Amino acid sequence: MKSFVRLSLAGFLTTATAWPCTTMVVTKGASADGSVIVAHSDDSEMADPRVMYVPAKDWPTGSKRPIYPFILGPQRYVGSSRGPGYVFPGLPLTAPLTYIDQVPHTFAYFDGTYAIMNEHQLSIGECTDAAKANVNPGPAQIDISELSRIAVERCKKAREAVVLIGKLAEQLGYYGWGETLIIADTEEAFVFEVSGTPSGKGALWAAKKVPDGTFFVAANEFRIRDLDPKDPDTLMATDLAKTLRDLKWWNEDPSKPIDWLVAASPGEYNHPYYSLRRVWRVMDRVNPDLKLSPWVEDGYTRAYPFSIKPKNKLSVADVMSLYRDYYQDTEFDMSKGLSGGPFGDPVRFTGPYDPAQNVPTSGAYGSASTGKDPTLQGAFERPVSIFYCGFAYVCQARGWMPSNIGGVMWLGFDAPLTTVFMPFYAGMTQLPSSVQTGDTSVFDRKSMFWAFNYVSNYLAIKFDYMIKDVQSAQREIEGKAFAMQPAVESAALQLNSIDPKLANEYLTNYCVDNASRVLAKWWALSDTLIQKYADGYVNDPSIGTKIGYPAWWRKDVGFQNGPTSYKKPGNK
Repeated sequence: MKSFVRLSLAGFLTTATAWPCTTMVVTKGASADGSVIVAHSDDSEMADPRVMYVPAKDWPTGSKRPIYPFILGPQRYVGSSRGPGYVFPGLPLTAPLTYIDQVPHTFAYFDGTYAIMNEHQLSIGECTDAAKANVNPGPAQIDISELSRIAVERCKKAREAVVLIGKLAEQLGYYGWGETLIIADTEEAFVFEVSGTPSGKGALWAAKKVPDGTFFVAANEFRIRDLDPKDPDTLMATDLAKTLRDLKWWNEDPSKPIDWLVAASPGEYNHPYYSLRRVWRVMDRVNPDLKLSPWVEDGYTRAYPFSIKPKNKLSVADVMSLYRDYYQDTEFDMSKGLSGGPFGDPVRFTGPYDPAQNVPTSGAYGSASTGKDPTLQGAFERPVSIFYCGFAYVCQARGWMPSNIGGVMWLGFDAPLTTVFMPFYAGMTQLPSSVQTGDTSVFDRKSMFWAFNYVSNYLAIKFDYMIKDVQSAQREIEGKAFAMQPAVESAALQLNSIDPKLANEYLTNYCVDNASRVLAKWWALSDTLIQKYADGYVNDPSIGTKIGYPAWWRKDVGFQNGPTSYKKPGNK
């Protein structure tokens, strides 16, 4: 993800800081049930963590579609054009940057910082990347968030969406950091990568189909490499080669394919392995037989393929597990060592010493650090599950079912490690208020985000004990949802054969009720954790069981040097 200077939204000043995400896709032939799975963690810090339902709509002839600016939060948009969920009486309306011609009908979809899934099962995942051109709004008038929304508003197929948003980016001028979108339908998935041009009057982009039977992951660095203009599954901007040569970003032999990563990007940002360690870890978990190394020569390495064939076909639950990763049981395990504290907490808070926090504020996007910054003081590993995640989802698209039932957004709030993924079907006519509520400037017990954020933060007190309670609750809630799924969908299919409206109403009621139960259970879990681990004890099954600190930690922090004698240290 990205943020930039405030665009006239009172009450929230964003700095030029990138909050990057991780995105994945499991193609039809690589999934356990033949679905296409798109996943994304919206690592958006204390921004706008809500997920909203945008209804389908018919538009009068001659209507214009506003193009709104990217605003990180706590309200990313205020107005009525995206449906009633975005209407906030008393707040100023978001002013558009420009307009394009509207289509007669736009599709319903789930919306977050970026579009998520529409009623026809078109799904999108996103991550922000370093690019050689980081462009401010001005001559450039559209960013990746609006491109993603236009894609789901107007398209049913991934290839169609790639062509549409690529042309729009060229026509309107693209602003922002570099971006990777996964765009997938029920049959195929494309990776779309884009950056602006220094003039702000165009766009550089390339897209490549993910081969069926394979798995793809991106983690804040462009992943497309060689571009073959003769390949029907490789798409790119108009006159891309000429533009890159004019910019002197690509001067290789014209007979050689363009290396998109090298031509358009400075490589990883923030610090070495910020992106590549996640790519390695996820690929190594998906297929350990490849024996990929976590160590590479530089940020332009070709050690990690564009996509890989999984050792075993992947389920939705498998993908959820990938998002809960902090390098467990590897040399990079973030729960180990003094930095993890006495109770193995994998969270590493960011500070002013982190390069991502020091992006110049003179421009909306500044410039990315690529590990060559002489001010780089140090770094922690960057895991897939990060504490500043606003929400994460795993979208399941199944072409053998009607789209209103076949499309499922499994949605969880806050860090994936400590969240619960809940099902929401593409045919739903609304989302629960708890999902659409979440102002990060106001604590709210009615908000799903705040319930999960609260528990996640509380785990810092005694992580390796409390995480077991959280995982037990996750298994119970998600296990029940997976067990219920066949029966729920069977009933929905029967209703759908009578009237799709009946199926949609049934699915809406089921998902809203389930979310209500999850919210109540998670607040109850927070109360349990407070009592069970009060004052450093373990108070179950008996009150006041002393745990203290492990021996290795006591030694490392100098427990043995404490006051065990009345003598002043050093005196004989």
